[in-house]
Amino acid sequence: MTDNLRKELAQELGTPSYIYDEDEFFQRVQLVKKEFGEKVGICFSIKANPFLLANLPSEFDKIEVCSPGELTICEKTNTDMSKIIFSGVNKTMPDVERAMSNCVGTFTAESLMHVNLINESACKHGKRVPVLLRLTGGSQFGMDEPEFLDVVKNRESYKGIEIVGVHYFTGTQKRKPAAIIKELDLVDSFVDKVKSELGFELKRVEYGTGLAVDYFNENGDATEAERLSAISERVRELGEKVELTVEMGRFFAAPCGHYFTKVIDTKTNMGINYAICDGGLNQLKYDGQIQGMQIPSINHIKFRDAESEASAKPWTLCGSLCTTADVLARNVELTDLQSGDVLVFNRTGAYSVMEGMAVFLSREMPKIALYSREKGLRVIRNFIHSDIFNTPDLG
Repeated sequence: MTDNLRKELAQELGTPSYIYDEDEFFQRVQLVKKEFGEKVGICFSIKANPFLLANLPSEFDKIEVCSPGELTICEKTNTDMSKIIFSGVNKTMPDVERAMSNCVGTFTAESLMHVNLINESACKHGKRVPVLLRLTGGSQFGMDEPEFLDVVKNRESYKGIEIVGVHYFTGTQKRKPAAIIKELDLVDSFVDKVKSELGFELKRVEYGTGLAVDYFNENGDATEAERLSAISERVRELGEKVELTVEMGRFFAAPCGHYFTKVIDTKTNMGINYAICDGGLNQLKYDGQIQGMQIPSINHIKFRDAESEASAKPWTLCGSLCTTADVLARNVELTDLQSGDVLVFNRTGAYSVMEGMAVFLSREMPKIALYSREKGLRVIRNFIHSDIFNTPDLG
């Protein structure tokens, strides 16, 4: 995205707003697909950015959905329900019933309770549905090995489900390829163990790599590509043995996001230059950012002639919230920063808009748009005002 394009988009869209560049998203998806090869499927975990579901690349074989709200988004965007893996640690019977009625492609079971809920619903609907049992990595998610094996042993008692494989994901932002390779080895060995001890074949593996994104590294794209390449051989090996789907959200989506916020006020307090923006940490969040101490990629857009003799100076960029915690970045070197300028925070395509304290101070939620060279700018969500509520009748 060029500076001129950013300026045009800022003028057309207004602030605060997010723009997701679909061309950048597609490039990242194609990079992953090339590294992993045709035999390995890829799955987009939409919790990272459900707005990208509006025009998802065809390269995705699966879509991970973890909540009723995400399922609603799939319904509204006419998503192919057969691609959905209905996951999530909190499944209720109404959730399962709804997913069952929608004919989602696969369910995951995080616990024995989930196994029973899915089985009961499937039997009620006269169905037998594919289920991935989630193996825990040592957290609240999934089942430990003994319980997993007990479910497999008793599989014939569940008339409504077909156990097709294992789901394994332990966490995100893994910077060392060796840690991911170790997990792939673990899953590989577990598949062998189930077959040798129980005579049962886990045909499918749904694995989340948790590959890290480098938000504060100028060479982030290159570093991330190196990590991807470092695990690709082991991924391909497992893909030769089982029907492997690699699930990621952050790694696919992060590079394509651009957050636009306008400078409303500038001042100097006790020798520190402050810029107050119309956005803030209620809308913008970078993993690993604490009190604005790290500087992400930021573009400065001016709608005027710059002062020729102005020199760069450090700025502390703050949002609109009534808290000293609302610092987006400190000591950002900017030239001739003035009220009315727009700052574009890059690499915000994953989680950022979904993790902010959206309604703190009852400020509006940002406008959301998609952009591509072919289709141009399309607004998919206008500003949402959080100060609207029903006043109770006190009479």
